Amino acid sequence: MDFDTLLHAKFGTLDSALTDWNTLVTNLEKLEKDASGGLKGAAAKADWQGVNSQVGRKFIDKTAGEFGDAHTQATSIRNIIRDTLGELKKFKTDLEGEIATARLQMVSVVPSGKNFVAKAMDGDAGKDVKQSTVDGVRDRIDGILRSAAESDSSAAKVLRALVDQAEKGFGDAKYADRDQAADAMRTAEDLAALAKKDPSKMSEAEFDRLLAGLTKYSGDDLFASTFAHKLGAQGTLDFWSQLNDPNSRDHAADGKRYDQYKDLQKQLGLTLANATQSASPDMTRWKFDMLQAVEKPVGGNYGVSGYVVMSNLMRWGDYDDDFLTQYGGNMLAKEQEGVRNGARPEQIWGYHGGGLWPHLNTTGTDFGFDPMTGYMKALSNSPDAATEFFNSEFIAKDTEHNPFTRDTDDNGKKEHIGLSNFQYLFEEREWMQEEDSKGEDSISGKNYLAAALEAATTGHPAGELPTSATSVHSEEQAKLYSDIVKSVSEEPSRLSGNSFMSDSMGQISAEYMADIHRGLRAGEVGEEKLYPITGAAASFSEQDLTRFLYTVGQNPEGYAAVSVGQHAYTAGMLEYHFAHPDAFVDEKGNTPAQNLEKATSPIAQNAGEIQGMLGAGRAYAAELDAGNKDAEFNDAITKAGELGESLVGIGVGVGTASMVGPGGVIAGGVAETVAGEIIGGLTDGLMKDSSGEVIYRNGEEINATRESTFTLVEKAAQESEKKAGVSYPSVVSSIAQQTEAGFTSAHTNIRDYCEGVGVPNALEKDK
Repeated sequence: MDFDTLLHAKFGTLDSALTDWNTLVTNLEKLEKDASGGLKGAAAKADWQGVNSQVGRKFIDKTAGEFGDAHTQATSIRNIIRDTLGELKKFKTDLEGEIATARLQMVSVVPSGKNFVAKAMDGDAGKDVKQSTVDGVRDRIDGILRSAAESDSSAAKVLRALVDQAEKGFGDAKYADRDQAADAMRTAEDLAALAKKDPSKMSEAEFDRLLAGLTKYSGDDLFASTFAHKLGAQGTLDFWSQLNDPNSRDHAADGKRYDQYKDLQKQLGLTLANATQSASPDMTRWKFDMLQAVEKPVGGNYGVSGYVVMSNLMRWGDYDDDFLTQYGGNMLAKEQEGVRNGARPEQIWGYHGGGLWPHLNTTGTDFGFDPMTGYMKALSNSPDAATEFFNSEFIAKDTEHNPFTRDTDDNGKKEHIGLSNFQYLFEEREWMQEEDSKGEDSISGKNYLAAALEAATTGHPAGELPTSATSVHSEEQAKLYSDIVKSVSEEPSRLSGNSFMSDSMGQISAEYMADIHRGLRAGEVGEEKLYPITGAAASFSEQDLTRFLYTVGQNPEGYAAVSVGQHAYTAGMLEYHFAHPDAFVDEKGNTPAQNLEKATSPIAQNAGEIQGMLGAGRAYAAELDAGNKDAEFNDAITKAGELGESLVGIGVGVGTASMVGPGGVIAGGVAETVAGEIIGGLTDGLMKDSSGEVIYRNGEEINATRESTFTLVEKAAQESEKKAGVSYPSVVSSIAQQTEAGFTSAHTNIRDYCEGVGVPNALEKDK
């Protein structure tokens, strides 16, 4: 900061700028509220169908989000300008004060180029002035100028970094003042320099400082992008691989921090994920460099693959979608080349069994030898990237040396086939055998695959509950779910042999309940009115659904999720149609009861059929395990209550979005709906069947499941009747009969469709 510039600074322009930013922040706050409450709310209630429902709502949601980001970014910029302006005004006042004080001490301070000169006044006035007094004046003014320069330059640096965060639109970095942002960037530079050191030379204090810094700042946008840029793509790979090098005698912190490696792995991963969301030139280069760096072994020709190293840092956080899909596409291209040459994944990725090899995953689920495992975990956190990835082509049918053949038309001859990424990973890949920290076979690879498929089909990160926005499925999401159902139907062991994947399959299915009902209904006429779907619909046959749901039902978590989803949907639909008996059919000459029966009968029949499939799967699992799993199924039902409430709360199973708008029936709250009451009674174990047994708590016998289903669906009909203030006893009776017919139909279909895959003996008793 020049002496003369600060001394004669006029802040009128900057004051005006701050006033303008204050006004902008106020206006953007109002626009944000209007966009989120008005624009987004109106779009949620709009009666949109087909492509418009998918593209329109998504566009409006994104636009509303941009208003929020614009408000956040403008607030941060305003705060930094306000903070810096206040400091510069203070520094100017301090400088003027020092000059005045110096004058009283008979010391003159005058400009000299960009600097200044402090000296004793000429003549008698300064003859008694000591040099120490002059030096003191000079040092104090130097300090003011240095502080002013730091304030000015750091503000410029932070403001540029903020603006660079988003290539289009606005960033969401939030800072209360300039110091907060500047401290984050300064800390990032210091910690990146520390991570560049040889990890074996890192002391305990340095390790603790690195971990503490990443833990504190991993969610800070400017910290994350600065840290990643300063460390560099290759530096990132080098650091994590060297830190976990088992061949080194010297280890970080003298080996006294091994138990904290998992925390460091997580916080480093979160930081990098956050960093990739930045569109700054530095991070654009980092992402490009990383895509190049992972293609080579880390540490030389005999080192571990760069993909293996980086994938283990991708298990946390939401990585940039474009980076994630490019990374996965490149990695699978490398694996496809290896597969065509006859190699297995462990050969492709360089795992040398039996020797010292870095355990790059420190969480205990697996040792991190397979890069696909960490990458699947990354996709489970990034739904859009997951959808694109799984629907992409893995290998074309006519690719040279294509090793994949199948008999696709049952003529006894196998022909080469093309595969999507989903088909390769779910149906064909020979996943690497790994162990967890207890020495048992690891399931993490395929388990994370299921989680990634959950994200890809639902539009929300795996393990999270659905929202009204994610309940509108795209064509790509719906197609992928259809492919999953068909794949399991073709070869049920793909799921039954990996039962731990069924929790995700159950969650997905619960969010596609309208699609499942459509698939079970004979014919298509009127289905858009009976089972309306806002967005794209998944398509499958009754045979595929039967084999799929029967397989999912053999797992406690899968069974519970679909059961709760089905009852939420059924109860919501019954409640709506009892309140609007002519919504589906309004034929002249019919009574409201007759019209209502035509709507509710197929709904009840499908409910019985779905529960029949699930119940048969549960009964079969009980027989295989001599009934020991019954408690697990009951516990899973109890835990599924939150999912059920979420499905009811967003309008899944509450009439239809096109008729009443998402959540339109639940204005009074979930608990006040029939669906909410049914789900609460089911998951809390409050309802009992005619024998006095708690609903679904005895799934070993298929008849107990039948009784539970009748009781619960009939209860939903009775409560819907009561809530609508009407009396249709014949309709309620018909609903019970149709539920029974559906349950019986499920048994017939299982015997017909599931031949050779194992069915419960109890079904034979029911003949």
